[in-house]
Amino acid sequence: MKTAILGLLLATLATPAFASGSHAGGHGEMAVGEPGDKSKVSQTIRVSMKETPDGKMIFTPNDFKVRKGQTIRFTIRNEGELDHEFVLDQEAKVMEHKAVMEKFPDMEHDDPNAIRLKPGKSGDIVWKFTNDGVFKIACLVPGHYDAGMHGDVTVANK
Repeated sequence: MKTAILGLLLATLATPAFASGSHAGGHGEMAVGEPGDKSKVSQTIRVSMKETPDGKMIFTPNDFKVRKGQTIRFTIRNEGELDHEFVLDQEAKVMEHKAVMEKFPDMEHDDPNAIRLKPGKSGDIVWKFTNDGVFKIACLVPGHYDAGMHGDVTVANK
């Protein structure tokens, strides 16, 4: 019964999900863009994720400006002592995903616009920004967003 309720809840979200507690790619093009071709990367942005002594959780940097049509490689390193995520999406989708993560904190991800890293680990997201706008980066491990772990990606024609 619990699995059926979980499946129903996850099926109602815009983000693809499975009742097993993980959700997989298949996004194709999203409002924020689409998975990029590694051979077309025009810029690499290095991002660190960590906690601060005063209890904040941060991305450094946490504000990016990119051009519409540009393919970016985000090289992300968890420099903290806790697991962290880097999720790139529209703000409304981030907030939907945040609510689900608060209910199911052990949910595993297999999305091209997200990565979860253990302390000391690194990974890449290659992303092509196909639309103008301001999009979010966020860590959706419960409590991390509220502790400050989010930022903006501004996509413009110039």
